[in-house]
Amino acid sequence: MPNDFQIFVKPVGAVCNLGCTYCYYLDKKDLYHESSSLRMSDELLEKYIKHHIEASSDDIIMFSWHGGEPLLAGIDFYRKAVALQKKYLLAERSAINGIQTNGTLLDDEWCSFLKTENFIIGISIDGPANFHNKQRRTPSGDPTFPDVLKGYGLLQKYGITSEILCVVSSFNAPNPLEVYNFFKQIGVMHLTFLPLVEKESLKSSGVTDASVKPEDFGRFLISIFNEWTEHDIGRIKVQIFEEALRAAFDQEHTICIFKVDCGGVPVIEHNGDFYSCDHFVESDHLVGNIKETSLRDLLNSPVQKSFGTSKSKTLPRYCLDCEVVKMCNGECPKNRFIRTPDGEEGLNYLCAGYRMFFNHCVPFIEALKQVLHGQKR
Repeated sequence: MPNDFQIFVKPVGAVCNLGCTYCYYLDKKDLYHESSSLRMSDELLEKYIKHHIEASSDDIIMFSWHGGEPLLAGIDFYRKAVALQKKYLLAERSAINGIQTNGTLLDDEWCSFLKTENFIIGISIDGPANFHNKQRRTPSGDPTFPDVLKGYGLLQKYGITSEILCVVSSFNAPNPLEVYNFFKQIGVMHLTFLPLVEKESLKSSGVTDASVKPEDFGRFLISIFNEWTEHDIGRIKVQIFEEALRAAFDQEHTICIFKVDCGGVPVIEHNGDFYSCDHFVESDHLVGNIKETSLRDLLNSPVQKSFGTSKSKTLPRYCLDCEVVKMCNGECPKNRFIRTPDGEEGLNYLCAGYRMFFNHCVPFIEALKQVLHGQKR
């Protein structure tokens, strides 16, 4: 069983108060159109928390709440979750809770609770208003930037640890420093860039106009990396940069997309259904339900193990021969739908961009290694 698993729990399934044009999860409601409720019951919440604690060998256990919009579950849901964690944790163990939110529902009551219980909050902002409002809108089409920025301001006011998730699309990718400097101006300390890759259809290898072009994504990362190494290293944590620099310390990757194999970040839906991955919530990747099967057994099931190891087993020869393969490992399987130059299937759509970026990082990493080796002498 993986000892570093992270469960994305969907307490209200795909329900959301926004209608972001690039959201890949909103249509997951169709999987449960006959369900009487799209909110996780108190009984199931308790079963899940008990299972999670039993399955984990860590002293500090991470609970990750996702959506849709997880705040729609209501503040009392999370009060119950925290109380149940304390009920089942032994004295020498503790819990950390993380919520990924669009930020529009945050208010003083929420933030007081989140601060008291030491929640970590991920909040989605795609840069300044002209970029953010392109795709992050309400169902009626209204812009969300003012409400999101207000929510982020409340997190800062209460001193809540937060991380910005910025989707990089064809709209903001050509303006890397405008995006990065905006985040610096509003005091962001933790930043994740998520490339937008939307296939035109399930069977197509083409992508939508909003999808970021691979080379544009590479140039976006390189421009910000140069600024970061010059002015902000050690002060602002940019997830992909931190992952790239792990090579200097001979450390394994911590995020699933760059690991050799995946399968350690499954999903539990509001009704207890366990899916292999957040990007594969579909009938073919439904492994079971925690009402009938323990979380430990689901994580350790042959189906889930096979899903995880297929990532490395299906890596094209083009990738295996790549000079930066250990920094990428083929990235996320959901993006591996184009052909290599010699016609082999399974190349990552973003390959050219990642290859540009990681090769750009290599001289800095090698210099850092020399410094580290000198300090050990």
